[in-house]
Amino acid sequence: MTGGAGAAIKASWETNEKIAPVERQKKELGLVQASALVVGNMVGAGVFLLPTTIAVFGSVGLLGWGLTTLGAIFLSLVFARLSKRYPQTGGPYVYARAAFGDFVGFQVGWSYWISIWVSNSAVTIALVSFLSALFPVLDSHPLYSLGTALFFVWGLTFVNCVSLRTVGDIQVLTTLLKILPLIALCIVGFLEVEAANFTPFLRENTTFLQGLSGAAALTLFSFMGLESATVPAERIKDPERTIPLATILGTCLTAILYIGSAAAVIGILGVEATAADPAAFATASGKALGPWALPLVAITAAISSFGGLNGWILLQGQIAMATANDGLFPQFFAKMSSKGLPVVGLLISATFVSVLLYLNYETGLAQQLRFLVTLTTFAVLLPYLYASAAELYFHLKERHCTPEKYPVRHLVVTVLALTYAFTTFGGAGEEIVYFGTFLIFSGIPVYVWMKTRPSTCDEK
Repeated sequence: MTGGAGAAIKASWETNEKIAPVERQKKELGLVQASALVVGNMVGAGVFLLPTTIAVFGSVGLLGWGLTTLGAIFLSLVFARLSKRYPQTGGPYVYARAAFGDFVGFQVGWSYWISIWVSNSAVTIALVSFLSALFPVLDSHPLYSLGTALFFVWGLTFVNCVSLRTVGDIQVLTTLLKILPLIALCIVGFLEVEAANFTPFLRENTTFLQGLSGAAALTLFSFMGLESATVPAERIKDPERTIPLATILGTCLTAILYIGSAAAVIGILGVEATAADPAAFATASGKALGPWALPLVAITAAISSFGGLNGWILLQGQIAMATANDGLFPQFFAKMSSKGLPVVGLLISATFVSVLLYLNYETGLAQQLRFLVTLTTFAVLLPYLYASAAELYFHLKERHCTPEKYPVRHLVVTVLALTYAFTTFGGAGEEIVYFGTFLIFSGIPVYVWMKTRPSTCDEK
């Protein structure tokens, strides 16, 4: 499926390699598409899976999700301000490099790129897992689940290689299809909520701090993507206005959907039942809306994952291209088609996703998802941390010159975002820190190679 597309597109980029990427990139994404990219990338598998996970701690898990929401809003405000400073493709990579130089910029680009294609593996597995509720053969035959997963990965990669406008339209459609059932559960579900179901507040052998920090660390995965509108900045219409608005609106809407639906699930089923039921979202929907809602939840969850995968595939090509344009990634990542699309980066990233899926295909879907979520969380924390630090750097540096333009409230928000990103490392757990640190350090040989390649001999 991708071989013919790759051959066709290769001819188109060969005549366009000397054109600067910014010059040939059409601005195809407006406010609706940019907002859908933010919401669609965040509202994915997490909204259906995390109510069960946070209930393990007791209803204190909802407070943990609230803490994550607050941190996500602070981060979204920081990204909104950064996008006005640098409306360029690359998002957190661009901000970190502008503030701290090539090495930190490379670390962020490397970490963020890895977090995306690892996350895409997790999202794809979640998609197949939800489809297995409708087609049980996908759960009982690993080879079928692998084939289905690869079909979605390469199918959406092909779409991303052909038309960015189509990617945006898919994102808008899938976002609408997945948020409408969530809104319905939030409204109708609360009619079935009983206050007694929110006890115990803390489950046995769980302290308040453990429950709060543990739930906050787990739910961070659900807010991955709040920066999505900043990454393809040069493809967005009126980026200095559209990106901040899409980032803030998307994060706030997602937060309402997440907390509202999770509270509805726990309020309908109770803490203990939610913690023990891996399909708690479907069970609660069936109880609140009727048995007809059960297959609807599986379909909605699959659509949600499909939309998230579509948006994240877009970003994995854009971030590699931005880093390569600055000479910190191999130049083939910067090769563009005649439509200004980073086809090589998309195909290479899709290959890594496929390898990761293959290496784990004999493992159960739930075990695969848990491992990949763990692997992704730390990798995305580093870009958030450096982006917040970059905004603090810019703020303090410029405040000395024009203090009237930089009120204290901006400084407070930035410090809170930086504090949140840093403290989340502590709640992430040893396994996440171990794998995340290994991923970051694994990029150092690539950085050394890029900085010492023959083409750098004449650079000063």
